[in-house]
Amino acid sequence: MTTIRTARDRQWGETFARLKAMTSEGRYEEVEAEARTLAALPRRPWRRRPPHWEARVLATGAAVMHGRTAEALDELDTLIAELEPVGLNSQMLRLIARSNRVVALSGLRRYAEAETEANGVLRELNQIAHRAPVATLEINTLGHLATVLCGLARPEEAEAVARGNLPRAKGTGAGVLNTTLARSLNGQGRYEEALAEVRRSPPRPPRYAAGYQDLVGAEALYGLGRRAEAEDAVRRSLADCERQLHPAHPRTAEARALLARITGEEPGEESRGEGEPGE
Repeated sequence: MTTIRTARDRQWGETFARLKAMTSEGRYEEVEAEARTLAALPRRPWRRRPPHWEARVLATGAAVMHGRTAEALDELDTLIAELEPVGLNSQMLRLIARSNRVVALSGLRRYAEAETEANGVLRELNQIAHRAPVATLEINTLGHLATVLCGLARPEEAEAVARGNLPRAKGTGAGVLNTTLARSLNGQGRYEEALAEVRRSPPRPPRYAAGYQDLVGAEALYGLGRRAEAEDAVRRSLADCERQLHPAHPRTAEARALLARITGEEPGEESRGEGEPGE
């Protein structure tokens, strides 16, 4: 029997399913705006679903994927502190917010904190795996951890995490994880292997990964001494970042820094020795 309460629950479910679909399409600005509107609605005790919390998690997640990591991190810290895991649904929302926090910390190069947070999320997911479908969030968090390990200059560990979980990854997430695998190989100086992995990644990544494939490919080409190709790739990466991501996205700065290295435009470039890759 459908009651007013269950009908309202179903309506919220349909609303959030639509917003999640929009997120997967890369419509971050629209998702964030609508989610914040929902979060501002009066909260009533009869709602079994927590639309207020779910809306806030969606809004902050969209901000992180768009690249507004600094402002999103402050909001995530507040949200996580307020979202007590009193039930399984609230606990999952809190874990999603914490996984988004890993990305925000990584984007701000606070890698040690990001690693601690990622491992905490993975431990908690393991504890509730018998009660909830956690596979998607787990593989996403493992992908974030691989990126963090690259940032910590531990590329061998990053490679192990990426390779070990690629068979479980699906869809566009698999392609992004494959690119992270290539990044870990770059960190070990295995540029030919990295380039081969980049070329296995799908040509149309999700919007949050805009410029990532070309950036990692440019690093591999630069390491192989193929400067002209590396410059073309990093310029494509920078163009994609500037077109699709927020100006504050850390990948945009990474692409600019790599372009400066490749073209020799960064300060002090002219004083470097003969041993620089690509010379």
